[in-house]
Amino acid sequence: MIIEELDYRSLAIPYASNASYPVRSGNALRPLIDGEPAFRRICEAIEQARHRVWATVTFMWASCRMPDGRGTPLDVLNRAAARGVDVRVIFWRPDPETEHLKTNAFWGSSEHVERLRASHSSLLIRWDRAQPGYCQHQKSWLMDAGTEAETAFIGGINLNPHSVVAPGHSGEGENHDAYIELAGPSAVDVHHNFVQRWNEASERELADGRWGAGSEMDLSFPTEVPRRRGSAIVQIQRTIHRGRLADGHATPLGAEFPIEAGERSNFDQYCAAIGAARSSIYIENQYVSVPEMIECLRQALLRGVEIVVLVPAEGDIPEPLAALAEFDHFTLAGIAGLGDDGKRKPVWVHAKLMLIDGKWGTVGSCNLHRFSLFGNCEMNAAFWDEESARTLLAALLDEHLGTDITGLDDRAALRLFGTIARNNRRLSDHGDCGWQGLAFSLLP
Repeated sequence: MIIEELDYRSLAIPYASNASYPVRSGNALRPLIDGEPAFRRICEAIEQARHRVWATVTFMWASCRMPDGRGTPLDVLNRAAARGVDVRVIFWRPDPETEHLKTNAFWGSSEHVERLRASHSSLLIRWDRAQPGYCQHQKSWLMDAGTEAETAFIGGINLNPHSVVAPGHSGEGENHDAYIELAGPSAVDVHHNFVQRWNEASERELADGRWGAGSEMDLSFPTEVPRRRGSAIVQIQRTIHRGRLADGHATPLGAEFPIEAGERSNFDQYCAAIGAARSSIYIENQYVSVPEMIECLRQALLRGVEIVVLVPAEGDIPEPLAALAEFDHFTLAGIAGLGDDGKRKPVWVHAKLMLIDGKWGTVGSCNLHRFSLFGNCEMNAAFWDEESARTLLAALLDEHLGTDITGLDDRAALRLFGTIARNNRRLSDHGDCGWQGLAFSLLP
């Protein structure tokens, strides 16, 4: 397979050969840790956009507020639309099998429509269901699509007050999460994904399936790849349920694979990356429960790879994952910040990211459970760039460990993580005195 006249077959971490989108070089990446910094930057980009602001949103609460007094997400988007920017949002609409999640989603209820009407919103909206029982789980933002300034944000942060929070997690009921800012050739694939989803949104022909004059019009697919903006190699990877996005799509620029059969390049990439690891694996994920993935981790441990897995401290830990504790170079950890009463409170790890050997990473919306890997609509950005991987790892461990790891290699950094996490676990049995950072071991 020829991609951009370059041969990426020699990459130490293989790419997903069956993805809709190709590997592209020349990208610039910027990690954004936790909701407040991430949405401060996204809001800045919305305010600077001159032509288009397009987003895919899963959950949005009425009580969510953007950083620095900007108001609600709708306030921010309405201001952009009021100055003539083309603002479009694809919102998920739960089906009967996912009815219980309607309380978190902006799914087009009469109350939601009244909010749009009361704000005189000129947004263009389409609502979209997933395959029954699954979720339209992508969380992407795209600025000035189709221009030289095209910039994308890919991650997993929801629009709710638990998620739009500051690093350090001093508070109650907080979520830890991440985004990555992407500029360069691979932004065209985020653009293509949005057009494909907009044009085939399930509710587009229903009376209550759209909002805004012009929302009935389909979009044109991109025809040009943005200019180089950096040196990172990136591939946009997805989970698409079989039968979704099957009609009326244009072939992605540089792609060779049809989408009718669905896509699971997230799963394939995770397995390939873990299988290629030789030094270290760092994972933050809300769920790590797929047996195939846990077996991949076991095989990496047998090769001597240092592994840290960060998951929600209050979540259920699958027995096969906990069983990896037989290896002394495996750390399973959670994080806890100081609550309003000065006591340690578990922080929900909602991030979906992985870093391998200090050279490769992925950030996006894909959990390591069967819904995200085989049924939901998901999107991640995988990147082959040592500087970006090191920057992201250093930022995360600075928060979680309260220490600077820039002078350590990836393996030593994860060994330090394990040492601090286990020490904090011991200290937690005798109060909070002496804790370092936020991380603590979840295993005895």
